[in-house]
Amino acid sequence: MEQLQMAKWQIVISDWSRLHKQNYASNGVTIDIPVLPPTDHVPRKYQGLDYNIVQKIKEANVVPCIKSLHSKPLLISEGHMQYVYDHNGKRYLDMFAGIVTVSVGHCHPRVNEAAKSQLDKLLHCSNLYQHSVMYEYAHKLIKTLPSHLNMVYLVNSGSEANELAILLARLYTKKQDVIAFNSAYHGGTHLTQALTALATYKFPRNNAPGIHHAMHPDVYRGIWGGQRCRYSPIQTTRYCSCPLNQCEASNKFYEQLVNAFQYNVPITGAAALIAESIQGVSGVKEFPRYFLRRAYELIKSNNGLFISDEVQTGFGRTGDNYWGFEMHGVSPDIVTMAKGIANGFPMGAVVTTTEIAQVLTKAAHFNTFGGNPVGCVIASTVLDVIKDEELQYNCKQVSAQIIGYLRVV
Repeated sequence: MEQLQMAKWQIVISDWSRLHKQNYASNGVTIDIPVLPPTDHVPRKYQGLDYNIVQKIKEANVVPCIKSLHSKPLLISEGHMQYVYDHNGKRYLDMFAGIVTVSVGHCHPRVNEAAKSQLDKLLHCSNLYQHSVMYEYAHKLIKTLPSHLNMVYLVNSGSEANELAILLARLYTKKQDVIAFNSAYHGGTHLTQALTALATYKFPRNNAPGIHHAMHPDVYRGIWGGQRCRYSPIQTTRYCSCPLNQCEASNKFYEQLVNAFQYNVPITGAAALIAESIQGVSGVKEFPRYFLRRAYELIKSNNGLFISDEVQTGFGRTGDNYWGFEMHGVSPDIVTMAKGIANGFPMGAVVTTTEIAQVLTKAAHFNTFGGNPVGCVIASTVLDVIKDEELQYNCKQVSAQIIGYLRVV
């Protein structure tokens, strides 16, 4: 087992810079860079395609929208806990985790063992038939959520989960319009691209109808607030000129949301408001304190549903709470999740109430791969590992250290 397990990881990068340094010279400038701590894991010898052949195939046969992160692409051959290894056996600290997807570590022994065991029993089974692991997982998952969220629909991705959530909201409320926030990311399908409000992910075509956006209340970098705004969870100081228990910037952003409800949707109101608990893709943008609670109360007063997109913030990642919406004091009608749900296995889920779930019985709704036995076993083991290795607590401890260092910088 690793000398440094991910669950007990207490050494932060700045500590490595202080304790483990090596000299690096570039363009006549000498700097110190951190050196990774020792590990007892030995990667296997790479036996895949030659690096240059991989690049040629990518150029000739893979759609050009698939981009590599580096000018000289990294060819990853193996992962182990918090590390990945390239085709030459070089080790890297993976602070990206497959876009916050590898939730308990690459090839975690317990997760891998569970997957291998299930592969020998049953790889695929349509949900037209029953297999126990799907129901075991659904029962285990709802125990992490508020009691009213007791109906689970398993899917394959976050985009699919959000698409299904919108369908549920529209069917249940008998309304069509949905409000999301600027700079949000909710997926890459036709509908979820419309929910997404980032130009990088927009194609020059008509959006799916009925989608509207309100200004995101970024009191740290937005048009109201600033670095001293005490209602920004990431401010460097706690001083601003607003009266006690008031935030003028947050109030102004809230007025913009009220305007979206008043002017952008029909008089019958919106079917739903959808929000990430923390906007991930747009730069880890947090809501000011109490804003999302007020937004939740606004959509509920308009007889609409609140959808919490927990694709990036779920499963204990925020440290203080298991689900991101909990830190805002809201009680969603629908919760969507994916990414870290199964440590990299393609899987997602929509969780809602008994009453809302009933609307899908009005027509046949089927998912070929949703509830895959291997995926369910992996996801179930992930829940166990998060609990047994206290990963939520670890997130809280390590994030506090990192944020503390960033505030100094």
